[in-house]
Amino acid sequence: MFNQIKHIFLSALLCPLIMLTFTSFSPPSFQIGLLKYAGGGDWYANPTSLPNLVKFANRNLSTNISEDVATVDVGSPEIANYPFLHMTGHGNVVFSDQELQNLRNYLIGGGFLHIDDNYGMDKYIRPQLKRLFPELELLELPFDHPIYHQHYNFRTGLPKIHEHDGKPAQGFGLVYEGRLVVFYSYECDLGDGWEDAAVHGDSEATRMKALQMGANLLQYVFTTK
Repeated sequence: MFNQIKHIFLSALLCPLIMLTFTSFSPPSFQIGLLKYAGGGDWYANPTSLPNLVKFANRNLSTNISEDVATVDVGSPEIANYPFLHMTGHGNVVFSDQELQNLRNYLIGGGFLHIDDNYGMDKYIRPQLKRLFPELELLELPFDHPIYHQHYNFRTGLPKIHEHDGKPAQGFGLVYEGRLVVFYSYECDLGDGWEDAAVHGDSEATRMKALQMGANLLQYVFTTK
């Protein structure tokens, strides 16, 4: 299923004029999902972020993603329907053993999870990631990693969208058998930059950096085997 979706996405990138005409008459090719989890953290934060990211990618990468972003429980088998999952929040994250196994199976099977620390999640998500893949280390990705050099080029890695502790933005990853399965954006607030302009009052330049990096994530997922 994931390989078929990647083929559709790649075809869209190679034939933008054809795809732009085609999308006017065809339903969306696929849908992305927002991950719902337990523990009290606000998994529902940034409600306008993903729809805005999808619109940006469809407009600038000629993709055909549904603007109706699904909400899916981490323990549900339905996560297999969404090749790209996004997770955010400011607080606690708790995964049951069943949820961890479900998420691990999804990621090993070809899925991808983007975790965006909305400031406050870090100390909770790291232990859960160690439970998810105890055999892997969460490593900072180098600036030359392909995820930073898709349609948009980020020579110094993850852009800084919001200031909190004065720390640099960092992009971490879990790599399973040579494939990046989890990308964790830390001290960055990408999702805040995807939201409607009036929500956080970010400049157009700041929002553009966030949306471009988000588009890179989507392009990387759907074009990397």
